Amino acid sequence: MERIDPVTFQIIKHRLVRVTDEAVEALKRVSGSSTTNEGHDLMVALYTKEGDLLTGGVGFLHHYVGASKATKHIIDTFEGDINEGDTFILNDPYTAALHPPDVYIISPIFYEGELKAFAANFVHVGDIGAIDPGGFSPNSTSIYHEGFQTPGMKIVEGGEIRRDVLDTILNMSRDPGRLELDFRSQIAANNVAIERMQEMIDDFGADTVEAVGEELIEQSRDQFRQRLLDLPDGEWEERMYLDSYPDDETFTIEMTLRKSGDSLTFDFSGTTGQSEYGLNCTHIGTVGGVLAPLLPLMCHDITWNDGIISQVDVETPEGTVVNATRPAPVSIATVATLQVCNSLSTLAVSKMQGSSESYDDRATAVWHGSHCGVGLTMRKGDETKVDMITDTFAGAGGARATGDGVDLAGEVTNVVTRWANAERHESNQPLRFLGRKFTADSGGAGQYRGGVGHEYAVTPVPEEGFDEIISRTTGRGVSIPQSIGLFGGYPGCTIEFAKLKGASGSSETGFPRPSDDGHDVENVQWGNNALDDDDALYVRAPGSGGYGDPLDRDPNDVASDVSDGLVTPETAIDVYGVPVDADGTIVDDVEERRDELYAERLEAGDGSFDPPISAADLEPTEFELGVNVSVGRADGELFAACANCDTPLASASGDWKAAVTSTEKPISAAGAHRESTDDVVLREFTCPECGTLLDTEVALADDAHLSSRLFE
Repeated sequence: MERIDPVTFQIIKHRLVRVTDEAVEALKRVSGSSTTNEGHDLMVALYTKEGDLLTGGVGFLHHYVGASKATKHIIDTFEGDINEGDTFILNDPYTAALHPPDVYIISPIFYEGELKAFAANFVHVGDIGAIDPGGFSPNSTSIYHEGFQTPGMKIVEGGEIRRDVLDTILNMSRDPGRLELDFRSQIAANNVAIERMQEMIDDFGADTVEAVGEELIEQSRDQFRQRLLDLPDGEWEERMYLDSYPDDETFTIEMTLRKSGDSLTFDFSGTTGQSEYGLNCTHIGTVGGVLAPLLPLMCHDITWNDGIISQVDVETPEGTVVNATRPAPVSIATVATLQVCNSLSTLAVSKMQGSSESYDDRATAVWHGSHCGVGLTMRKGDETKVDMITDTFAGAGGARATGDGVDLAGEVTNVVTRWANAERHESNQPLRFLGRKFTADSGGAGQYRGGVGHEYAVTPVPEEGFDEIISRTTGRGVSIPQSIGLFGGYPGCTIEFAKLKGASGSSETGFPRPSDDGHDVENVQWGNNALDDDDALYVRAPGSGGYGDPLDRDPNDVASDVSDGLVTPETAIDVYGVPVDADGTIVDDVEERRDELYAERLEAGDGSFDPPISAADLEPTEFELGVNVSVGRADGELFAACANCDTPLASASGDWKAAVTSTEKPISAAGAHRESTDDVVLREFTCPECGTLLDTEVALADDAHLSSRLFE
């Protein structure tokens, strides 16, 4: 970079960011879809002329790698036939896309006749003609059921839209008007990116801009390598469960994060086989799933580009839900297995960063562990309209090392998601909101509370005159919590979908819930369900995971949460050890109540614990295995110890959890809205000497506990 002065370098660096920002704005302004311009279910990025990520804009970050692979596929497939003014479309999951409705639009960027870069973007398009409307297909059992898919073709040639290609795709759609607007918004976004890139090259020269791009990738690679070298070597096991209603099966997704020197590997060995339905991921979807949380959690101050991506390995066993084989269906992947990969990565990366005092402030529990999306098909005469309710994008922020999770805070993999207000929905959908509100106890308990989710209910508006209104759902996390806590934090609540027959009423009569009397309740977590005029559709979204031991939470914060309706008095007393009344006033001695709960934890031990060494022999280190698990050194070996009472527990490179007190409780012990089957348990690992909660797991009772290890 000796030939480019630092000021010019910084100007070009920031202009590259502005290119994608402006392209995103263009996409949202042209789009008529609330999924795009309200939910921010989108992504725009710049790629090198070889197809490597140069810099990315806001949106769902797991698409960075999918769009990169798609761009490289276009480069190879259309070699010698990529010209100025061309634009390509690709949405085949077994080529590069994450699922068919997430369509990549890819445009080459030329300057004075030479290819310099690519602009690529995606949105979740309205409808591409799958067996079910809207892209997420609960009835699909094959990729051939999931609508139009192309491994790449030109949709724009020489600056002109190819009507033959566009009309062929639109001919497959139930809602061609919206689909065409989706495509045109994507093309517009790339056009803006091309114009701004060409203007920047005009200002600074092609060689200078290209050199800055190359240097940015090298800088990111070097900075990421150094960050890895700053952290101790180790491995962190994680496991989550995907409860599939149509399969009548629970899939186990296991992942081990291994860090050695400056290398990072996500290994999914142990994951169970693929689903018969569209919950599966392809390999590239899983890669995107684990990389997406890594970027904001570990690389927040590093330019997101191929310098980071190239340093990460992802191993996925073929024929499983994380690497399905064709023709397995994948249309639900992004809100099913891929989102599970998001959560597993969030936990493992947080534990890795939490192993060092220098980076432990970046640790977070799972955000918004399960989407609760509702698609809509509305028919009036010969017209079909396809849309969705955007409440699933509201999310809930995970509790962090530095404070509570944010209520309704979106997803860690897309921090700009948001939901449309009720009026926006009611203006273009024949539905009326009966209510929206926070769900008490939905956030996981902990020293820091997980952000709470919300619940809502809608009902048809008969006056709109629609012949048929059908809701479409593909829910998971109904019987097993998906928003897992960290370092002793409890999981967030499960989700619920219900149709309440005869409960539409009006907004003045109150907020209908499945627990209310006076209506029939039908589980509608999966499939297409018609809504009659007197029906209400009820949805409860998940909260996020908690952080740390709930008995370490400030009692005044617990009391405030009860006063604000975010925590129930029962949870305050039973989980946090804070006796309060319904108004949030502390009514009894907190220390006495917490001593009772500590005593219950200690009574669960068998009295056989014997510290491996004396606490006096441990020398402190900067390493940790959790907020309540310190790591010390004795005779050159690392040992895990209770951070509260300093009791040595076990070798930090061994199975320290096997040495501490382990108990299993029903999931409902973590708070309301967590009913599950008997084989799903909440595991607690506590210090056998003082009763401090060291870690928690949501697990099937027959599964072994997870391990975290550090190596010198």
